[in-house]
This record gives sequence, structure tokens and C-alpha cells, in this order.
Amino acid sequence: MLTTRRQALKTLTATAIAATTLGRLTTFAATSSVAKSAPSVSPGPFKLPPLPYAYNALEPYIDAETMHLHHDKHHAAYVSKLNEALAKEPTFISGTDVDDLLKKLSVVPASIQTAVRNQAGGHSNHSLFWQTLAPHVGPPSNELTKALNDDLGGMKKFKEAATQAGVGLFGSGWVWLVLDGGKKLTILTSPNQDSPLIDGHYPLFGIDVWEHAYYLKYRNLRADYIAAIWNVVNWNYISDRYAGAMKA
Repeated sequence: MLTTRRQALKTLTATAIAATTLGRLTTFAATSSVAKSAPSVSPGPFKLPPLPYAYNALEPYIDAETMHLHHDKHHAAYVSKLNEALAKEPTFISGTDVDDLLKKLSVVPASIQTAVRNQAGGHSNHSLFWQTLAPHVGPPSNELTKALNDDLGGMKKFKEAATQAGVGLFGSGWVWLVLDGGKKLTILTSPNQDSPLIDGHYPLFGIDVWEHAYYLKYRNLRADYIAAIWNVVNWNYISDRYAGAMKA
């Protein structure tokens, strides 16, 4: 009788453990499915562009979880809110080029101008950001290298100045490498999601220094995040963008 009771107890314990384990696995699978499901945005003229690489492609410098949240949640939210703002002024024709929208911000109806500035800026900034990062990177073109030397003292000084600007920027914002109105390379910072396009500058590369871009991996160490990001800068794309702008 004692043996039978012990066997029954073992069977119940094993069943309970199996059920708990199955429950955890089911929860994990469901969570993973949600995290990796295609992001959705509010209907409208603007769409969320897909990442040009896998979520984990930039590891160990930028982790997959950050990329999921940054692209699928934060960027998607900017697109959704931009479409929602434009829906409030249906007679205003925005077109589908977010950069052109930012360049003509002054003609956007006053009732939605601030929302468009913020949300279109977030959409444009992030769309460029994904393209200017890559898992396999090479040096800038000879033309861009020359411009960096002439205008900013070379790559080393550019990185030092951009890093200092990023670390020193109070609150959330961006550090930019832009072509100014005279087509000279310049380092700028912008608060929040303001785009250099609003002030007539052409952005070539930007470092997102909002906490959502780095906090999961780097916590409050923004300098470590900026140091890491130089390992995944897509200089080929930036060089092509520079060449196109110089011909325009």
C-alpha cells in the first residue's frame, strides 16, 4: 500500500511539473510570436518600410530585441500617428514622400503642423537610420573621404566630434552628418525627432540618441552605444547618398 501511494505521488508530481513546463513554453511561444509578428500601422499615405536586414544582423553592437522594439513599435508608431494627423485635414494633399512633406512644413495646416513635424520627422529619421547601418561595412568612397578631410579634418576627428555631440546632447534627439546649404559637410544635433530637412540641410547619416535606441543593451551608457555604432555604419550607402546630393 505504501509503495502504491509513493508511486501515485510521483505520478502527480511529474504531471504537475510537465504541466508547468508546458505552460511556460506555451507562454514563451506566444510572446515570441507577438514580438515577431508583422507590425501594423494606421491606414494612410505613409507605410512602414521593412528593415533591410534581419533583426539580429547588427549584433553584438545592436541587439535583436532592441531592433524589434525600435522598428516594429517606435518607428511604426510615428507612421501611424502621422497618418492619423493627416486624416484630420483630408483636404491637405501630403503626397507619399515624407522628406518632401518636411521640406514644405510651412504649408501644412496649422492645426496639425506640430504633429506632422514630430511624426514625419520620426518617420524620415528612422527610415534613413536603418539604411545607414549594415552588418558588413567598408570605408567611405574616395569622394566622401576627401570631403571629410576638407570639411571636418578627417574621419577620426569627425567621429570624435560626433561622439562628443551625441554624449553632450541633453535629453532625446539626433546627431547628424549633413550637407549644409553650401554643400559642406557639417555636424549638427537636433532635439526630439526634428529633421535637418526642416532647416534646409540634407542628412547623410544620423545617430539616434533617444534612450529607446540603446537602453536595453547599454542602459544609461550612451557613450558606449555611440562607440559601438561606428562598427555598423554603412559607408557605402552614405557615400552613394553623398554622391547623389552633390550632383543634384
